[in-house]
Amino acid sequence: MESSIFTQISLVIAIAALISIVMRMLKQPLIMSYIITGIVVGPSVLNIVHAEDAFESFSELGITLLLFVIGLGLNAGVIRSLGRVSITTASILLVAVGSAGYASSLLLGFNHATSVVIGVSLFFSSTIIILKVLSDSKETSRLFGQIAIGIILVDDVVATIALVVISAFSSHEAFTPLSVGLLVLKALLLGGALTFLSIYVMPRATRFFAKSQEILFLFSIAWGMIVATAFEVAGFSTEVGALFAGVSLAGLPYATEMASKLKPLRDFFIVIFFVTLGGTFTFGAIAENILPALLISLVVLIGKPFFVIAGLGIQRYTKLTSFKAAIHLSQISEFSIILVIFAASTGVIEHRAVALITLVALITIGVSTYLMKYENTLYRLFEKPLRHFERVSTNEHTRRRPLYPVILVGYHKGGHEFLKAFREMKQRYLVVDYDPEIIENLEQQGIRHAYGDATDEEFLEEINATHAQLIVSTMTDVTTNLILLKYVRRHNQKMSFICHAENLKAAADLYKHGASYVSLPHYIGSERISSFIKRHGLGHDALTEYREKHLITIGRQALKG
Repeated sequence: MESSIFTQISLVIAIAALISIVMRMLKQPLIMSYIITGIVVGPSVLNIVHAEDAFESFSELGITLLLFVIGLGLNAGVIRSLGRVSITTASILLVAVGSAGYASSLLLGFNHATSVVIGVSLFFSSTIIILKVLSDSKETSRLFGQIAIGIILVDDVVATIALVVISAFSSHEAFTPLSVGLLVLKALLLGGALTFLSIYVMPRATRFFAKSQEILFLFSIAWGMIVATAFEVAGFSTEVGALFAGVSLAGLPYATEMASKLKPLRDFFIVIFFVTLGGTFTFGAIAENILPALLISLVVLIGKPFFVIAGLGIQRYTKLTSFKAAIHLSQISEFSIILVIFAASTGVIEHRAVALITLVALITIGVSTYLMKYENTLYRLFEKPLRHFERVSTNEHTRRRPLYPVILVGYHKGGHEFLKAFREMKQRYLVVDYDPEIIENLEQQGIRHAYGDATDEEFLEEINATHAQLIVSTMTDVTTNLILLKYVRRHNQKMSFICHAENLKAAADLYKHGASYVSLPHYIGSERISSFIKRHGLGHDALTEYREKHLITIGRQALKG
């Protein structure tokens, strides 16, 4: 007996939750779990979904809400504040990646219109994934993070234009002067009405609605749906209408609150959208598209980072900033899928492009997730070849932190004892750690801190590490300490560098590269390192005599061993 819509949705959500848990363990974004859920519940496997019309309606709601929320965050002022670098790099990407995607699609047998849309779809990067990764790693304020955010904001502008153009093509098969004039007139009327309402009406109206969270929530939904409907009646698409509905409210002080209220509702319906999308996949479609998808994925995974690095290099950004920005942009977007589906549904392009782009999204999102996770390791691997993309003189405008005479790297291993000594010495200090829980704890205690990787040169520049008088590292990983020590000694020979080691060999290696003092677990004993700093001060020269004694002791112990 056929199950009810309620039962079908319940089973779909339950299966999506289970697959999401597995994908979470594999460090993959949830979008992939939703699409895989669609394949599992679709006709190829469990064949659970039978109420196709209901699921299609829910999917349309999901797309509308997604674009409305994107529009709420699309503030032109934000793009301007991030500078021309984002627009310049995005323009290079659009031309270069779009052309590569167009040429590849023609080689795969698609017609010109389909190839153009595929090329444009490869330009977009995933707003959801990039912002989630940057937020989780607390790197939204880093220079490469700002550039990546700026580029995906430009993506949204290009996406708006692409939707309008495709909507126009679908509505007007023959472009006569009269049809073009009517289209422009309707666009101007709708744009003028939205501009008038957003400037003169909405500020007062939203101020009234904001007095009640429930009313603000209902107003947000009502506004998005009404504007989307108005655009549909005018001959455009609901997707374009929803995006412009959000943009018209983006400058209001309540836009963030509206977006936060709508996100849970958006997330539910967008799950249905991606599940429905996955349901269109059959094993035959996957087998048919796997080779073309791999070719297009190479354009994204190799071509996209290459053009980002080259573009930022031309604008005199360092190879590290360019590389990290490129890694974060090395996938296509959920909007790429939406754009291709919309173009296919209106008859502008071939429908087989939908399965291809969806498969490309799965591949590139999955691979880019791991690229972002191991970005520092990859950078060290490709550091030498990347020098070809870096100008002799760079021109990065980073927001620098205040100078700190003392920097403590790592808090979890006796960090509070060092801070006590620094306070008694009345020294300004900064604590650096890469553990979000420790950072949260430091914030609660009111301790000055910075979240970042001590092996990341860009981060070290941002905290002005080379201008400190003393750096203390509580980490015992010799590789991390050596990378930090070498960076310090390249820029400042007089700075004191105190660190820890787990064995005599590691200590000797650190001393060889210029460490001021290396504490060993068995050596600290009666001489606590914190009191040692108080007695000998911060200067590198003040530690010379004690360091020499320690080296003699290490040499004797090594001989005994």
